[in-house]
Amino acid sequence: MIKSVLVINTQGKPRLTKFYDILAVEKQQELLRSVFGVLCSRADNVSNFVEAESIFGPDSRLVYKHYATLYFVIVFDSSENELAMLDLIQVFVETLDKFFRNVSELDMVFNYSKLHNILDGIIFGGQVMETSSAEIIRAVEEISKLEAASNSISLVPKTVSGWRSR
Repeated sequence: MIKSVLVINTQGKPRLTKFYDILAVEKQQELLRSVFGVLCSRADNVSNFVEAESIFGPDSRLVYKHYATLYFVIVFDSSENELAMLDLIQVFVETLDKFFRNVSELDMVFNYSKLHNILDGIIFGGQVMETSSAEIIRAVEEISKLEAASNSISLVPKTVSGWRSR
């Protein structure tokens, strides 16, 4: 099972955090600091796989990929394959890149809800749901259309003055 998905910039600021276990906010922040400490201390020529038992408890592993100014991290247990998790990071990044047309860190900051919709299309409840970028983008665009349609529906009259004249 996937325990968490993290996107952290090179200064240690989290751009996306999704924990699939219930944890207190203080514990989540502590885990983020620990993960960032491990990532920034690793050399560029070492493996992207890290045993994370000291951070996330027994039977925990961490896989990461460094793109530009961001670290994409997945924490998981032994029921998941390390290479499959590395490929899942690639699918996530490719989907973001296709959706935002050359994604940047600012896209992630200003489009937070779309970022979560994309992630939820790939991983939901700690389980991989979809790995096709085209299917994920189609689902997120459909959600966006529904959100736009629901924003245009007004259940309350535009002016309250119409009520007073009665």
